[in-house]
Amino acid sequence: MEKLKLGFCLTGSFCTFQAVLEQMEILRETYDIIPIMSYHAYELDTRFGAAKEHIDRIEALCGRKIIHDIPSAEPIGPKKMTDIMLVAPCSGNTLAKLTLGITDTPVAMSVKSHLRNAKPVVIAISTNDALSGSAKNIGALLNLKHYYFVPFRQDNCQGKPTSMVADFWQIPETLAAALEYRQIEPMVI
Repeated sequence: MEKLKLGFCLTGSFCTFQAVLEQMEILRETYDIIPIMSYHAYELDTRFGAAKEHIDRIEALCGRKIIHDIPSAEPIGPKKMTDIMLVAPCSGNTLAKLTLGITDTPVAMSVKSHLRNAKPVVIAISTNDALSGSAKNIGALLNLKHYYFVPFRQDNCQGKPTSMVADFWQIPETLAAALEYRQIEPMVI
């Protein structure tokens, strides 16, 4: 049986890359993964790792090159390249772009192109402003068709009182539910 095609998008919440890449390794057993990275995720070296190290690891895990520019992302929908799309980690910046339909990154274009086929998009947030500036964008996406959220929680209520992060271990279950067009509960943990 042929594996479902998963568009796996990474955005610039670099502190969660290790946890997200562990999930990518697990998911490759179930899905044919098409890796997609935002410009910043693809290009920036941070204290959480060098861009080339992330790129090499992702391409080795997926067995293909990363989509990292808009022209390469645009055909995802017309060519029906994905059955489901995952944005993990999804930064506050990307949440805003998805909410407003701004397609100036490979990830935003990938999601827009994928949605033209009315297929599910799973969001695994990781943002320091989820309970402030990004709260309205989370709410807006919750009210749009075909968006589903990996359950999320505050990650440091003392040090970062508005920050929330997805429970990345619930990605497989969230993907399975989204393929049935349902949101797993509880969503906020």
